Amino acid sequence: MNNLRIAIAAPAGYALDEAAMAHGIARLEQAGCTVHNYYDPDEKFQRFGGTDAGRLAQLEAAARDPDAQVVIALRGSYGISRILPRIDFNMMADSGKLFVGYSDFTAFHMGLMAATGRKSFAGPMICDDFIRDEPVGYTLDQFYDCLRGPSHAVRGTATGNPRVDVEGRLWGGNLAMLNHLVGTPYFARIPGGIVFIEDVGEHPYRVERMVLQLLYAGALDGQQALVLGDISGYRLAPFDNGYDFDAMLAYLRDTLPIPVLTGLPFGHVKHRCTLPFGGMARLRSDDEGFDLTVTDYPTLAQPYG
Repeated sequence: MNNLRIAIAAPAGYALDEAAMAHGIARLEQAGCTVHNYYDPDEKFQRFGGTDAGRLAQLEAAARDPDAQVVIALRGSYGISRILPRIDFNMMADSGKLFVGYSDFTAFHMGLMAATGRKSFAGPMICDDFIRDEPVGYTLDQFYDCLRGPSHAVRGTATGNPRVDVEGRLWGGNLAMLNHLVGTPYFARIPGGIVFIEDVGEHPYRVERMVLQLLYAGALDGQQALVLGDISGYRLAPFDNGYDFDAMLAYLRDTLPIPVLTGLPFGHVKHRCTLPFGGMARLRSDDEGFDLTVTDYPTLAQPYG
């Protein structure tokens, strides 16, 4: 996108391939973007993109950058949990920046919404979405189209979904992170919402257990629907005796008081949609999948109103 002004911060993990990262930044600049990189590979610490204080400083510097429109997380992995109590969410909200990321960045989305009511974006990160040798057109088109606004559409393809036609505020993200935040001040309560989840490396029984914790904690009370993105990277065992993703899905559909849909192109996959966290969504499903349309969220033309 020409003239997009991006600030990069590493609130969690560090870049695993520094040469690829440099190439990705150069590609963005060649496309007409201005990139301000607040991540310094020399400052990485253990598995993190810096010490806790250093990663917080990156995030704050990106938010304060007067030239940046969008703050994109470098990478997920783990790290935001360690700095949540020290993030000045009011300052983040007042910056007017559009904050983007997924996976571990779910904690930032939830904390920002809980503290300020501000919306953000579950979307691509610098690693690996912008540094691939062959960038995925769908993922980048979704990102740019969403930020342009004023509305955004995602088509999910799957058979066997219940027929629904509901509206509500869109929220969710990485299931393990949502589960981790239950009972904390950083868990945003969004009445009447539409919940989306994804995860990687979690056996279906763990997914079931985490969804049940959301249910038992009251987080799903009054919600309109639960929409599953990509759940992959796990390994079944012989003693599962037929308990697999489909068995877990059938159980959730029998147990939860809300419809459960599959087919959202979101998660730890190459082809990933961008979702305005906190936007007003309408979800309509048919025999082949569903359409999710989101409005009422900040855009490049109107960051916040």
